[in-house]
Amino acid sequence: MSSWAPPAKIEDLYAKASGNKWAGINRPTAGARDETAAEVGAADIQLYSLATPNGWKVGILLEELGVEYNAHTVNIMKGDQFSKGFVGVNPNSKIPCAVDRKGGKDGSTEVHLFESASIMLYFADKFKKFVPPTDDTVARAELMNWLFWQMAGQGPMTGNFGHFFTYAPADKCEARDYGASRYGMEVQRLCSVLDQHLETRPYILGEEYSIADMACFPWFHQIVREEGYKIETNNACNFLSSTQYKNLMVWYEKILARPAVQRGVKVCSGGVAKPWLVKEEDK
Repeated sequence: MSSWAPPAKIEDLYAKASGNKWAGINRPTAGARDETAAEVGAADIQLYSLATPNGWKVGILLEELGVEYNAHTVNIMKGDQFSKGFVGVNPNSKIPCAVDRKGGKDGSTEVHLFESASIMLYFADKFKKFVPPTDDTVARAELMNWLFWQMAGQGPMTGNFGHFFTYAPADKCEARDYGASRYGMEVQRLCSVLDQHLETRPYILGEEYSIADMACFPWFHQIVREEGYKIETNNACNFLSSTQYKNLMVWYEKILARPAVQRGVKVCSGGVAKPWLVKEEDK
């Protein structure tokens, strides 16, 4: 049995990744690639996003908060996230990111925000909703446990599964089998973790709906909904048997039924900032 013998430098392997959906924009370096400025609206809060699981998190929270904000669609396939304006807000060039133009104690500081959970925690604390108070150290610890669990585990592992299941080059069959198996099994384990946790409580932190629920909902939504990860012959829900997690499904359906969540997952979808505000005759 032969063993893998990598070249001396990773650059010699870059061509092996050609053919995947993101090959045209992937580079090993950060920074702006053009001088395009970021769009800015009239609201104090500016959101730069796209209707993906990470983007949904912040869209859901802002809709639940009922605050005024401008949403700007970032076309990541065209590389909008590498514009000078976007990089000025988020040097990591990932959606979502946001600007609070009236941050700080006196409302005079412009605050740049990136990483979805960081954005959610900032706005939940600012408006004192959907988050335990800062002096409740026990409840805050539980919140942080689940936010970190989502950011370090559920999101990345589900995304890795989705890459191999849906986006990897069609001819990389062995790599896709390995990746879908490795990450798919981990996604199932993570679903089991949350399913068992929800056996004795309606929401992640107990009786109260919080940003922990808003953060964890989107990535499960991505492997349950028909429009989520899929290929011509199968979809993630069937492949992973996603509906087997009974407690998780009860929680999921309850959150999906919320009007603000239904709006939140549409933020920056189809090239439109807030599609529900577009009149039928304007579509």
